[in-house]
Amino acid sequence: MMRTRPLKVALLGCGVVGSEVARIMTTHADDLAARIGAPVELAGVAVRRPSKVREGIDPSLVTTDATALVKRGDIDVVVEVIGGIEPARTLITTAFEHGASVVSANKALLAQDGAALHAAAEEHDKDLYYEAAVAGAIPLIRPLRESLAGDKVNRVLGIVNGTTNFILDKMDSTGAGYQEALDEATALGYAEADPTADVEGFDAAAKAAILAGIAFHTRVRLDDVYREGMTEVTAADFASAREMGCTIKLLAICERAEDGESVTARVHPAMIPLSHPLASVRGAYNAVFVESDASGQLMFYGPGAGGAPTASAVLGDLVAVCRNRLSEATGPGESAYAALPVSPMGDVVTRYHISLDVADKPGVLAQVATVFAEHGVSIDTVRQQGKDGEASLVVVTHRASDASLSGTVEALRKLDTVRGVASIMRVEGE
Repeated sequence: MMRTRPLKVALLGCGVVGSEVARIMTTHADDLAARIGAPVELAGVAVRRPSKVREGIDPSLVTTDATALVKRGDIDVVVEVIGGIEPARTLITTAFEHGASVVSANKALLAQDGAALHAAAEEHDKDLYYEAAVAGAIPLIRPLRESLAGDKVNRVLGIVNGTTNFILDKMDSTGAGYQEALDEATALGYAEADPTADVEGFDAAAKAAILAGIAFHTRVRLDDVYREGMTEVTAADFASAREMGCTIKLLAICERAEDGESVTARVHPAMIPLSHPLASVRGAYNAVFVESDASGQLMFYGPGAGGAPTASAVLGDLVAVCRNRLSEATGPGESAYAALPVSPMGDVVTRYHISLDVADKPGVLAQVATVFAEHGVSIDTVRQQGKDGEASLVVVTHRASDASLSGTVEALRKLDTVRGVASIMRVEGE
């Protein structure tokens, strides 16, 4: 039997995502009510520019006083899609204090202060859901938090930023340089006017922190995630990748150590074999590859950004939270019981692709090989091309730690026969 009194929803932010949330709540009102067991009512919309025309939203619901809206006391669920750290953090904690559960898409805030927000939700016996914070419409948080709750996740490897994937895919498929591909992404609306958060890996790092925390039942903050952007990736790197049967992606990688006693979280460009499922993810799409003991390998794929896809994830959380309100229950909260240490990047073990500019004369390869051996880094393959006294030497290693590889590169730079290190890239996804 359906309850007639509606559940009241406050919407913080009415931009690309917020306006879609409001639209879906209106156009799918009957379906949402049937799925929840009670109607949902948009009770207020907090914005910065109240004079802007917002189609389909009653102007009387619009306010610039977000604090007063979340303090009303009759709000059941607050949907936060304004982003950033403040005032979002204060508004969310205030919502808990005044009896509302929260649905958020705020990856930056959750990566930085997720533990404190979960604690506030638990203190006030309220829900904090955030499926939309990672990978847009792709169901990922809930499968990790609920569907795989009985399994042991060992690795999460993914493309979690559509802008960077579009740029790298364009470089790979057309031979374009980085700036040319970025300009096209900007023209098409995939890249912001200031693309720093995307191309320097900040966006992906925040998502990696959230994924690692859920996957490994350990608190992982943004500061724990190693981050390396993709602005230095060149057409020559793609040419080298193709010669190895690989492509290049900006990956978020969260791993449990082989002994199970620590975890790592990192974001950086990497070569992956064309045979790997992530290699075929094109354009602005996202995909996340999960490896666990019992389930084996799982892949989640779909649009990772955009108003409608992200709003879909928000509405899914809204339905779940509203159902919990009706049953006077709460869903899963933070699970950080494992409390595993997060290892530094220097401890991470992977393969490397190193391109060196060297003198084209006898003995160079022997010198380079000796440096690798002295630092305990085993060489898998070597490829050398020379002309007019100069040469390019490409070395692919077996698995080595980041620290040992750094020492190797430092020693290589000191050789008289090494003119420079053209590029260093990790090789993942085997």
